[in-house]
Amino acid sequence: MSLRPRSGEQVPPLTARIARASKPDGTTAIWVRDRLDGLWCDEDFTDWYPRDGRPGLSPAQLATVCVLQFLLGLSDRQAAEAVRCRIDCKYAMATELGDPGLHHSVLADFRDRLAEATVLTASSTSR
Repeated sequence: MSLRPRSGEQVPPLTARIARASKPDGTTAIWVRDRLDGLWCDEDFTDWYPRDGRPGLSPAQLATVCVLQFLLGLSDRQAAEAVRCRIDCKYAMATELGDPGLHHSVLADFRDRLAEATVLTASSTSR
């Protein structure tokens, strides 16, 4: 899998309008998008992916899903279901309402990359 950075994604207007109309006071997912947007971007993860191959999912979106998963206390399957079905999660990830989401196994793969990158960074800074 390769990375084709897609940073700076805006929430699609229809997704934003429906998310705001359905939950005027917001939700945790809406709060995460509104407060943490821009905290990480795909370019932050370019070293984790090869330059060629089939394009992978946006790592910035996967990081957002992991944060939501933690905050909402969801399993990988529940988080994938939320991304597929919940309008506020689609808002948080800046996806169209019809976006099919992701397979739950992608989250474990992403966390493995995160853990590996953390170990490599820690070992290179301790020298």
